[in-house]
Amino acid sequence: MAGSAAVLEDSSLLSKLDRMLLPLERFGALLSGLAVFSLMFLAAYSVTARKFFGSPLLGYVDYIEAAMPIIAIMGVSYVQRDGSHIRMDMLVSKLKGRALWFFELVSVLLMLLLVVALTSGAWDHFDRSFDCARPWCSRDSSIDISLPIWPSKLVVPVAFGILALRLVLQVWGYGRALVLGLENPVAVPLTLTIAEQAMAEAKALEGAD
Repeated sequence: MAGSAAVLEDSSLLSKLDRMLLPLERFGALLSGLAVFSLMFLAAYSVTARKFFGSPLLGYVDYIEAAMPIIAIMGVSYVQRDGSHIRMDMLVSKLKGRALWFFELVSVLLMLLLVVALTSGAWDHFDRSFDCARPWCSRDSSIDISLPIWPSKLVVPVAFGILALRLVLQVWGYGRALVLGLENPVAVPLTLTIAEQAMAEAKALEGAD
């Protein structure tokens, strides 16, 4: 499982592109968090309405289905950027130098190929449900309150597209580290030791004072 990681920055083009993409990734993660908060609020409202008024929130299940893609994948590029996504690194943690960068490069390349294929398929899935000749531009809708489904389907290729951009930058970063034999490359997550993690937390606490 992944531990704490850091992403280094410098004045290179790669690092500049990394910093340019980061606000978009943060915005996606924010949307994901807001979707979770919204469902918590709707759940509390539905339970309260059922208990005191005998009428739960109409379409509660429909709202859950609409929000689920936002919750599930809008923040995935952000966690991929800083290396906090769940991963098995029992073997990778033993590697150093070019061996580590080679393994990371191959794994990110495989991820990129998969994400590109998924993005294409997800876009086709969205396109089949989107038709502005119909009401709400939708060919299909939810069961209870007839919410248009295409916005939820659009979330998927958008999130995968952002993730694909992140993976392209990481392929560049790991490839550059492999070729040049860099010890601390930029724009890729570098796993922190326990001591480094403690120092980073101490600095964060000092900055909060």
